[in-house]
Amino acid sequence: QVQLVESGGGLVQAGDSLRLSCAAAGRTLSSYATGWFRQSPGKEREFVAAINWSGGIRRYADSVKGRFTISRDDAKNTMYLQMNSLKAEDTAIYYCVADNNMATIRGGSGGRVDYWGQGTQVTVSS
Repeated sequence: QVQLVESGGGLVQAGDSLRLSCAAAGRTLSSYATGWFRQSPGKEREFVAAINWSGGIRRYADSVKGRFTISRDDAKNTMYLQMNSLKAEDTAIYYCVADNNMATIRGGSGGRVDYWGQGTQVTVSS
């Protein structure tokens, strides 16, 4: 079992950058596919990005492609989401996740994903 803790959220202006971190404990992140989801008030939870166990495959939602980058530092057992050119519509609570199956992370709103962090708030003012 793995425990996930996000950090790095905050209040920024449109066009700014922010880096979220997801520190893992209990097991190594490289044992899983990992990723990020987000949820805004009144909206369904949505997939943002995922990286497979080896780090060789990365996938992004169309809405963040070219602006966000997912990465992982296995020495620190930490995953990151670098967010550039932030927009007001990126405002949400961001959750890091882990699962044995990358397809489970990429599919739907994450209802079948095994492990979740507590979330970190990102607010982008326009």
